[in-house]
Amino acid sequence: MLLTTLVIYNISCYNVRMQNLEVLKNSFTAKVADFINVVAKKLPDDVLVRLKEMQSNETEQRALAVYDCIFKNLEKAISLDRPICQDTGVVQFFVKVGTNFPLINDLESCLRKAVEIATEKAPLRHNAVETFIEKNTGTNLGTGVPYIEYDLIPNSDKLELTVYLAGGGCSLPGRSTVLMPSEGYEGAFKFVADTLVTYGINACPPLVIGVGFGPCMATSAKLAKKASLRSIGSHNPNEKVAEMEVKLQSALNKIAIGPQGLGGTESVVAVNIENMARHPSSFGVAVAFGCWAHRRGVVEFNADLSSSVLTHEGVTL
Repeated sequence: MLLTTLVIYNISCYNVRMQNLEVLKNSFTAKVADFINVVAKKLPDDVLVRLKEMQSNETEQRALAVYDCIFKNLEKAISLDRPICQDTGVVQFFVKVGTNFPLINDLESCLRKAVEIATEKAPLRHNAVETFIEKNTGTNLGTGVPYIEYDLIPNSDKLELTVYLAGGGCSLPGRSTVLMPSEGYEGAFKFVADTLVTYGINACPPLVIGVGFGPCMATSAKLAKKASLRSIGSHNPNEKVAEMEVKLQSALNKIAIGPQGLGGTESVVAVNIENMARHPSSFGVAVAFGCWAHRRGVVEFNADLSSSVLTHEGVTL
């Protein structure tokens, strides 16, 4: 009799845990879907502040006309409840997740479902085309899409989620290479400048530019993407690297591509550099771009799924 009672009790406890888990999963999925919707329609505060600063610094009439269009577009996106740009991009998630976060084992399924919901709700343009098959899935889901990159945080029960809508225009100019070490930083910056001059207009300037330095093409490219998602106005903690960020931004602005490539006082929203140690025989460098509509959002979840939106003041989930 006692054994039967214990079995029934354990089954009951298991069912309650499973029910609670489903409630958490559904709540988390809905909140992420809502946040994707926000990111598609409202720029993060730091990007908005910088664009207004660039507008106030501008002296070219054509460039000022472009800024007028940009800010009217942003107002319409909010008033009409529509995405900022018709190209709502490929959804990318950058996840800093504590090893004790309750949904750590269910993140991928929840994030994929959130994309599916947001695609219909926002709505998001269908941008997931299966390679080789060359067929649009119609759901923004596909092989490896949405892209999810994980950083595990030991002994934490929190989750910091970065949502990025990677448009085709700003993704097109991305480049990564490995230079001979003798080419040094001068060669690396020439590579960045040449990429901007050759492909930058395709990325809908003014541009966020992320630069990565590492031992190979792959690591440099990942660092460049990470750099492009850093807060506007922040600097690399290494003083020498931070100094390079300022100098490179100044140099790239002198190219005078201007907003939408029509010429102007400034062309660059920010230059952010991320770096790691390299091999003595190789000098990897990569560059990643973000367009003026730099649709990035960061939200932090606690274990009970209470949340704080870090990039959009006044937004709650």
